[in-house]
Amino acid sequence: MKKNQRGMTNKTVNSDLSKYITIHPGIRSGKPCIVGTRITVADILGWLAANMSIEEIEEDFPEIKREHILAALSFSANRAQSIKTVIYA
Repeated sequence: MKKNQRGMTNKTVNSDLSKYITIHPGIRSGKPCIVGTRITVADILGWLAANMSIEEIEEDFPEIKREHILAALSFSANRAQSIKTVIYA
């Protein structure tokens, strides 16, 4: 399996994401959320798209740390890659 610049494989990255991202049917209709919160990956992506900085998000939502934001970005990138793989398959 190919490793990235930090020596991590996609499998390692995905297993690390479970520390930060969870999906439960009864929370936010099963959307991926930051563990221990009702803040979704889509919420974080929306804030970033609205030009909020990581520091601004951390300030407005003290329960969200830089690791959570990076995990949300990684989760989203992995999801997009999975969709691309299915379409091309």
